[in-house]
Amino acid sequence: MRPMLATPAPTIPAGHAWIHEVKWDGMRILADVSEGSVRLTSRTERDVTVAFPEMSGLAGEYADMLLDGEIVCFDAGKPSFGLLAERFHVTNARRAMLLAERSPVTLMTFDLLRLYGVELLGRAWSDRRATLERLELDGARWQTPPIFEDGHLLHAATREQGLEGIVSKRTSSVYRPGVRSPDWLKSPHRGSASVVIGGWRPESTGTVPDRLGAVLVGTPGPDGLRFVGRVGAGLAGRAGDALRQALAPLERAASPFAAALPAEDSVGAHWVHPVLIADVESLGLGHQGRLRQPAFKRLREDLTPEDVEDLLDGGV
Repeated sequence: MRPMLATPAPTIPAGHAWIHEVKWDGMRILADVSEGSVRLTSRTERDVTVAFPEMSGLAGEYADMLLDGEIVCFDAGKPSFGLLAERFHVTNARRAMLLAERSPVTLMTFDLLRLYGVELLGRAWSDRRATLERLELDGARWQTPPIFEDGHLLHAATREQGLEGIVSKRTSSVYRPGVRSPDWLKSPHRGSASVVIGGWRPESTGTVPDRLGAVLVGTPGPDGLRFVGRVGAGLAGRAGDALRQALAPLERAASPFAAALPAEDSVGAHWVHPVLIADVESLGLGHQGRLRQPAFKRLREDLTPEDVEDLLDGGV
């Protein structure tokens, strides 16, 4: 099962029909507890149980339940996606234990999808939340964060605290696996989006041949990969060198973009198979459908191209 997803919000909804939660900068997880064990799957349905051994204790809480939540690695009280990224693809149990001791994670549970064999997907969010709270999941490595009635106040508070933003949920909404629903709305503090890398260009000036200067990015559209711009900011030094290494085995002869790119972008470009996902910050899309002042943040190894939104439909 894939988790239900939130839609970018044009405004923060108000009124009794909505409730609001903190948006955590972590890794979305479904935790399936049954028969004395716990199985963790990512939003792409990849089994990541081995990577997070500190979650094994969930099996002792209840005999059967399916939780939706976010795995977060805290650094000085704030979520650190950088520390968490070290643990995404760990498959060696011994290494996973060492990382768990050094950088333990916490599961922030916010939905309950099954309990004692009873599926709860068709029940209203308010019913599922009430049942989740009755479970009193408050272990050393998992918790159920509070919810708030005033979304604007929470949005301001999370901005002040340096958190990622908020998620607003319609209290009557049922759970729709794998669907990006307007019943859940996300309001991040920064204009952040995930994009697919389709190519790269070397630095126009510099002493190192073929050093990465910018990546060419797009999002899936009705006709294929839609070009949304060139991203060069944030790629200086180690970040650019590491990304260049990741792109090297993916090179291909032809552009993966649906339409021909302008010469200012395509001349000297190296094309790659569009499988790597990057998070970028920007001022949104300009009138030509290009990201305004984009900056590279990080690779998203927990996402696939199928998880990326069409920015012209979903916004940033």
